[in-house]
Amino acid sequence: MIIKILKMGEGLNILSLTASHEEYVKAIFLISKKKHGGWVSNSEISDFLEVKPSSVSDMLYKLSELDLISWKPRKSIRLTEKGKLLAMKKIECFLLLKDFFMKYLIINDESAINSLCSGLECKLTPELIQALKNKIKEK
Repeated sequence: MIIKILKMGEGLNILSLTASHEEYVKAIFLISKKKHGGWVSNSEISDFLEVKPSSVSDMLYKLSELDLISWKPRKSIRLTEKGKLLAMKKIECFLLLKDFFMKYLIINDESAINSLCSGLECKLTPELIQALKNKIKEK
């Protein structure tokens, strides 16, 4: 299990998260941006991640326990503020990596870049994120 430290308001909260947790939170965020009110269904998540609805339900219990989502069984899902912050940080990391691979490594295969970025985004430390930001600003 990977331990992530997220800055939340004035203090720090420590969450025990896996890459899978992060993928679900990111998926919920991206789906919710296309919907009025931000509520997402189990089937939408299942379709988006190409997993079984039962797998989604299992993860929703875990995300709810971590206070990353507001959810009750057989109801719609919405990210909490903590969940939104996590999703935005993951998307920022994804976009930084994508920008780096396209500008510096000149990789043009969109599918390869997306796959690579998805695998690496959960491994970035705050120092690496800042280094990427600085390098991208230089160009």
